[in-house]
Amino acid sequence: MMYSEENFLQLSGIQHFEFCRRQWALTHIEQQWQENVRTFEGKLLHDKAHDSFLRETRGDEFISRGMPIHSNALGISGECDIVEFHKEDEGINIVGRDGYYRVIPIEYKRGKPKEGIEDSVQLAAEAICLEEMLCCEIKYGYIYYGEIRRRQKIHIDNVLRNKVRDIVSEMHQYYDRRYTPKVKVGKKCNACSLKDICVPELNKNRSVSSYIDNVVNDGGDDL
Repeated sequence: MMYSEENFLQLSGIQHFEFCRRQWALTHIEQQWQENVRTFEGKLLHDKAHDSFLRETRGDEFISRGMPIHSNALGISGECDIVEFHKEDEGINIVGRDGYYRVIPIEYKRGKPKEGIEDSVQLAAEAICLEEMLCCEIKYGYIYYGEIRRRQKIHIDNVLRNKVRDIVSEMHQYYDRRYTPKVKVGKKCNACSLKDICVPELNKNRSVSSYIDNVVNDGGDDL
């Protein structure tokens, strides 16, 4: 199946969806959002990475920042924080540049490496988009973590690619149905910028009406 541009979903939503499907639906379907310190710091880091005035050329390497990307096969679009082009014989030709180049996507994150794969699937999705657009093969990329100030190399293997395809397919199904799932309450809820909007307490085996009754009767202690 090939998607048309009007049906594209935001590539950045892949990370949100893998982290928490309800968080993704609240943001991308219901258009609800709330800033916290983590999201603000993350925005500052991405703004720096996307700054069009910070262009670099270092010998046989050049860098593109904030590069628009898309995939008709996945039905997603977005931007790469950074794409590095390294000159080598087995690479691809770039218009306006002499020689051939290997394409390496780099994603910037404010924190540190996570236990889950939400960052890795976003990077893999970016790689798939670049492959479709540039007719190249991308075997690896990097995630730069601001807290540790280091890159982590991510191999873009078939397992990760198939995971991206499964996630994006599910995202399209949710979006087409305008479906917002219930939250799976866990430790990650405490760090979520949408905690006050999501109200995960409503999902602890009780109905909305009973939750409201308790709030009214207890004078708002549950809030």
